[in-house]
Amino acid sequence: MVEEYYQNWLKHRTVLHDLLDQIGPEHVFFKPWKDGFSMGELAVHIAGSTEMFLETIKNGQFVSPATPREFQTMDEVREIVQEFTQKSKRDFSVLESVHLSKKIDIFGYEAPGKYWIESLIDHEIHHKGQLFVYARMTGAEKVPFFKQLPSRAVNDAAAD
Repeated sequence: MVEEYYQNWLKHRTVLHDLLDQIGPEHVFFKPWKDGFSMGELAVHIAGSTEMFLETIKNGQFVSPATPREFQTMDEVREIVQEFTQKSKRDFSVLESVHLSKKIDIFGYEAPGKYWIESLIDHEIHHKGQLFVYARMTGAEKVPFFKQLPSRAVNDAAAD
């Protein structure tokens, strides 16, 4: 079951990396509205939130999101997302079925780890969709919507 979740998440994360490659350096601080995330903030939020969910599931209790390092360029955003991706791969590699069944309370809502892992994937999809809109608004024409991945075990991917 963990492997299925991992593969589902990885397809989305791989597309996120490909999408970030389509965004020009001048758009790192682009915001479609004044109170929204900037392009860079949104990308880092996606990656950092996934890590928060995984740490919470691993530890069986809520773990506050890590504060990512500052960035000034799209290259730095891509590096931060890559760092979070590698950490998330390692975290997936240690998850077991017991993590999926253990109930975890997050802000007064108690649900099994399975619910929270599904939530992390939904969260990533939601914000990746926003990032597609941002990219289109800044002129990206060739955006990746799907990435077929070879089937791999979680432990193999953690070694990447």
